[in-house]
Amino acid sequence: MSSDVVVIGGGIAGLATASELLRMGASVTVLERNRCGKEASWAGAGILSPLLPWDYSDSVTQLTQFSNRLFPQFIEGLRTKTGIDPEYQASGMLVLSDFPAEPQEETRGESEDELDPAVEAWCIRRGFPMKRVRSHEIAPMLARDEAALWLPEVCQVRNPRLLQALVKDVEGSGGVIVEHAEVTSWKIERGRVQSISTSRGEEYSAANFIVTAGAWSRQLLGQHALKLNIWPVRGQILLFKAQAGLLGTIVLQGQDNFYLIPRRDGHILAGSTIEEAGFDHRPSATARNALLARAHTLVPVLTEELLAGHWAGLRPGSPHNIPIIDRHPDISNLYLNSGHYRYGVTMAPGSARLVSNMILNKVQPLDIAPYRWPV
Repeated sequence: MSSDVVVIGGGIAGLATASELLRMGASVTVLERNRCGKEASWAGAGILSPLLPWDYSDSVTQLTQFSNRLFPQFIEGLRTKTGIDPEYQASGMLVLSDFPAEPQEETRGESEDELDPAVEAWCIRRGFPMKRVRSHEIAPMLARDEAALWLPEVCQVRNPRLLQALVKDVEGSGGVIVEHAEVTSWKIERGRVQSISTSRGEEYSAANFIVTAGAWSRQLLGQHALKLNIWPVRGQILLFKAQAGLLGTIVLQGQDNFYLIPRRDGHILAGSTIEEAGFDHRPSATARNALLARAHTLVPVLTEELLAGHWAGLRPGSPHNIPIIDRHPDISNLYLNSGHYRYGVTMAPGSARLVSNMILNKVQPLDIAPYRWPV
């Protein structure tokens, strides 16, 4: 089978890339080793921002902010073409941390609404609205009223519905999706991928190949991975079914990045863990109990009686959370779009645009040097 592009991996990165290439006029085949959108992309929380964005490098924030600018049109296009609503919304994020409730002695007389100078400077430079509040001003159901930072423009999306929309969009736009098709061998000659074979006994050829296999990317590439450093990082999340409207905003405890995320129908996600467990994505009772205790401490009505689900996913870990979006150094028609770690959904439209521009020789909207393939 032949197409312009074969995308290997049917998670958020692969589906968004396929959608973008189809929009640009390419023919696309997506190969997925299991079922599309059922790994880390499905398991994630859908916060469309780094949790404490000022703590990340410019390489991360320039890509997340670029992607955020694309999201409204990205979502509207999917909703129009598929009829599926991914529940994209600006719910804001309330950050609870060790921020002083009152001005310190040496700053007496200054406004309590003033932020830490370094954080404030970052927000001004990036155009990132934020202000200091009391937590009950924004989320009165919290157990404690404490000093907090309010980020009103942080958005979220409901991951499973976004993935459903992308699958329907790719197929409706003429793309081919083949599930349960694990790549078993590469045929590479004269510095180019000639074809790949799958566990289904099928062979695929294309002008270009893109690996978007998340935590499995390095293993899939084998000897062709070079110095690529992507590894699985397990994350576990709880799901509560509460009364709709109980919680109106994302709540983050900044010290250890524990969060609560409300959905429109009353479901609330609580997460997540960061565990080096190899490719074991089984949820554990230890994590369940710890997350349940944290959620109940923040919002006392979140008890075991409201618990509706518990799952784990394997993020594609990468140094400093910087993905690799680049052409292979030695194989001219092989590309990678992977290693997004905690922010695969957040970076999806932006990463898809960058790798598609590479393949179609279009001008890039930002500096892509930070996302080079390590050699």
